[in-house]
Amino acid sequence: MKLAPGVVVYDRGQAERVARRGATLLSPSGFAVYGGCAWWAAIVADLDVVSLLNCGDGAGRAVEAMRLGLRGVVLLRAVPNFAAVAEIAAACGALLLDTAPPALDLAERGADRRLAAWMDTGRA
Repeated sequence: MKLAPGVVVYDRGQAERVARRGATLLSPSGFAVYGGCAWWAAIVADLDVVSLLNCGDGAGRAVEAMRLGLRGVVLLRAVPNFAAVAEIAAACGALLLDTAPPALDLAERGADRRLAAWMDTGRA
C-alpha cells in the first residue's frame, strides 16, 4: 500500500488541517504507550485519511487500538508477540507497520512553513 506523505500531529486542530491536504496522519513515536489509544482515536475521529498510531513496543496497546476501531498501527517488529498482533491486524483489516514511514513532524521548528513542499514531494 502506498501511503500519502506522513505528518506527525499532536492535537485535533493539527489533524484536521493536515487531513484536508490528504496526508497520512502519524502519532508521535510511542504515543500509544504514554498518550493512550483513546486520545489518538479522539484526535483522528471522522477524518477521512489514513492514520497510524505509533505503539512503540506496546503490543497490548496495538491490540487495544484495533479494538477501538483504529485501522493503522506501528509496532516494533522486535516485540516478542509481533506475529500474534499481525494475525489480529489481518483479521480485522488493520494496517500494521513495523516502522513508521517518513514524516514531517509538526513539532519541529519551521515545519508549518515546509508543509506544502512536504505534501508535494515527500521532502521538506
